[in-house]
Amino acid sequence: MTIGIVVFPGSNCDRDVRWALEGCLKIPTRFLWHETTDLSGLEALVLPGGFSYGDYLRCGAIARFAPVLQSLCHFASCGGKVLGICNGFQILTELGLLPGALTRNKNLHFICQSSSLTISNSQSDWLKNIKNKKSIELPIAHGEGRYQCSEDTFKKLQDEGSIALQYLNNPNGSIADIAGITNKEKNIFGLMPHPERACDPLLGSVDGVEILKSLLQ
Repeated sequence: MTIGIVVFPGSNCDRDVRWALEGCLKIPTRFLWHETTDLSGLEALVLPGGFSYGDYLRCGAIARFAPVLQSLCHFASCGGKVLGICNGFQILTELGLLPGALTRNKNLHFICQSSSLTISNSQSDWLKNIKNKKSIELPIAHGEGRYQCSEDTFKKLQDEGSIALQYLNNPNGSIADIAGITNKEKNIFGLMPHPERACDPLLGSVDGVEILKSLLQ
């Protein structure tokens, strides 16, 4: 079982994800350069954090046209699991695989800190090993992490149980404190916090372990 990690010009968390999956969880990985279309032999895909294509225009706006993402869309439509972290979450919204948009933080500053979150819905495989409403700690590092959507989209997220993670102390102004969402089918999960940076007790938290383990469940 191998996990594919997409790499764009400007990605800077791809190696963090590989370190967490291979070093901490002993899960094999394969880097996928943005120009590839071959996803054969992969169990799941991760879109890591960073600044794909320098975040020109807006975060994820150029990355959405990468050849690898056309293959990713087909992979996801067939039920394949896709995890988008930070810039990866932004890309998933640009692709339309997740609703809404990530915009500039309310204070217009880049935020890098530990963040307390609550599990809002653990019905999906992504969070089923973490008790509903449990508080966890994950790092955040973003300048455009403010989740926004229309009232109709918000109601749809609620009705489908797609609001997965919420901030306990909203750092960026996201609507309803949203930090992460899933699609209706629950095979796609996008979140702004970084679970790959919370897999080693020496780094202060291991709350990201169960999220990354879920790539194989």
